Amino acid sequence: MTGCKAGRKEEKLMELFDSVTTLKGVGPKKADALQKLNIHTLEDLLFFFPRDYEDRRAYTAIGDLKEGTSALVRGGVDLVVKDKYRYGGKQRLRVLVSDDTGSLEVVFFHAAYLKDKFQIGKECVFYGKVSRDFGKLQMLQPVLGDGEKEAEFRGIFPVYPLSQGLSQKDMRKWQHQIRELCGRAKDAIPGELIEANRLCSMEYALQNIHFPEEKQKLLEAKYRLVFDELLILQTGLFAVRQNIKNGEDGIRIPKEADIRPYLDGFSYELTGAQKRCIEEIERDLESGKVMNRLVQGDVGSGKTAVAEVAMYKAVRGGYQAVMMAPTEILAHQHFEGLEKSFAVHGIRVGFLSGSLKASEKRETLERLKNGEIDILVGTHAVIQPEVEFANLGLVITDEQHRFGVNQRIQLKEKGKNPNILVMTATPIPRTLAVVLYGDLDVSVIDEMPPGRQVIKTRNLNGEKRDACYDFVEKQLQQGRQAYVVTPLIEDSETLDLKSAQTVYEELAERFAAYNVALIHGGMKQAEKDQVMEEFYEGKIDVLVATVVIEVGINVPNASVIVIENAERFGLAQLHQLRGRVGRGKWQSYCFLITQGQSELAQKRGEIMQQSSDGFFIAEEDMKLRGPGDIFGTRQHGIPELNVADLARHIKILEHARVEAKKILTEDPLLKQGKNAELKRRITKLFGEDMSLNL
Repeated sequence: MTGCKAGRKEEKLMELFDSVTTLKGVGPKKADALQKLNIHTLEDLLFFFPRDYEDRRAYTAIGDLKEGTSALVRGGVDLVVKDKYRYGGKQRLRVLVSDDTGSLEVVFFHAAYLKDKFQIGKECVFYGKVSRDFGKLQMLQPVLGDGEKEAEFRGIFPVYPLSQGLSQKDMRKWQHQIRELCGRAKDAIPGELIEANRLCSMEYALQNIHFPEEKQKLLEAKYRLVFDELLILQTGLFAVRQNIKNGEDGIRIPKEADIRPYLDGFSYELTGAQKRCIEEIERDLESGKVMNRLVQGDVGSGKTAVAEVAMYKAVRGGYQAVMMAPTEILAHQHFEGLEKSFAVHGIRVGFLSGSLKASEKRETLERLKNGEIDILVGTHAVIQPEVEFANLGLVITDEQHRFGVNQRIQLKEKGKNPNILVMTATPIPRTLAVVLYGDLDVSVIDEMPPGRQVIKTRNLNGEKRDACYDFVEKQLQQGRQAYVVTPLIEDSETLDLKSAQTVYEELAERFAAYNVALIHGGMKQAEKDQVMEEFYEGKIDVLVATVVIEVGINVPNASVIVIENAERFGLAQLHQLRGRVGRGKWQSYCFLITQGQSELAQKRGEIMQQSSDGFFIAEEDMKLRGPGDIFGTRQHGIPELNVADLARHIKILEHARVEAKKILTEDPLLKQGKNAELKRRITKLFGEDMSLNL
């Protein structure tokens, strides 16, 4: 604690919008680490909530410990052993402790400095997760308590999401420093709404989310904060859709713009789901109202064919169309495919990206403005101010979850209320789609084309890892390519995970006769594009990657994907990754290598083995959930949430949706004083551009 004088000085100066650098202990390095968590001001810190809690109020006897649970344990030291850890030569310290009911092995990594802390016979206190190793109880890397300062170690402790360079101790200390601000945070929702819904005050909610003393108060606090966040989310989403739908009538594409010539050109029979989807789009385009439709379809379900038909109709009706993709490689792949498909119909397709030469870009922009390009395919470059269309009638965004809502609005502003078609290969659970996209028309392609091969999926434990890579080598010998996915870029000191760097080095040695490359999120976009381009062209045989390949290009020759530490991925994510293979004529395989005996990981593995239906998997993912952001709200174009969980809080979401509609019905632009804080928080959640819509 600081002295009284310093404490009083801080109290006078502390304001919600002060920089976090005004806090004691926050220098440039800590400030950078906080920025990675999007924490810039004291308000950001105050609204950065714990992801979990450690209940260290009561001791558990060693004999009563249960595998998979966390517990506070007190025991005497019987044995201390410093040895080499079996992976990568990392040193570990093993301490055997016991009480009257049994014994427990406590393991620390990189902890030689702790050796002198443990003296035989001395009583020590630990808090951690209990596991079992060859039948004996273990605690890996627990929090070590000081028996002489027991009061500081016991209680309910918040656990915050962290970035590198921050500790739980840091976060807890800073939250205590700004505790007085709990009473100064403004309510984002009007007073009558708080009363009608019998919600606790904002001060009570903030105090009890960060410093809970009992479970009931924590639940009341969490309900209030979840409700607030979901109300802000829903009001913001409604405001965006209101902006899209408002204004003049939409563009009517005449019925005479017949799609049959294009349909007749397909060399295969469309599925019933594709036909239904095309009918829904055609009805929208002919209605004269702005189309705002989401098309959901699993990987390989034929969404591109549906998009092509929509573009064909728009062009035959006298309008231009634009398709925007999240990466240059994906955009270029779409361009090549569309140029080939439309050439026979005399439809001109253009390409625009940030990497075009200045002369090529000028020519493309000129042709677009003059109406000499019918369909433009590109990256974010297509929403830049200098891009002008002669007569834009249809906007298609591919892999919608990689774009924010504001980027879609910028694209829409390129034309006079053009029709919007959003394509996503990320199945959204039906129960959630109704709420998230209640005001958006949703088409579902829930049928796969006949003859589409099933990717053979196997869930393996770590012992079968070698055999798995023997199989990969056989695929390489046959001329195929392989993906290997890992959850981390570099080795973690606290988690026993295979990092991309480690696996890359191992496989480069193992597959010395082949070209092995590495790609991860920390690389510059140009570097990532280069690697993906070389993999696409067959110059790279094995691509070791973090999840940056989740939305990737179509590589028909890639027949096998190995996912290391599959227990660290959610079901929906595993399904998306599996969709990287099975795109060519070769039988394809997906291997999930799972470390440990987690029941949740085993269940996910079983579901992946038995089903390739993305919608079924999305529903199961919601039921299972598990640790971390498995559903991944960001991938659906929804801002990242702090405390609410769209899968768990579906009932609160439905309630917030009703209240959000009432607020916007009464005050569409949130101009009333009572809605000022709600408007500010919406702008903060969605980004500054949102203020243009309110």
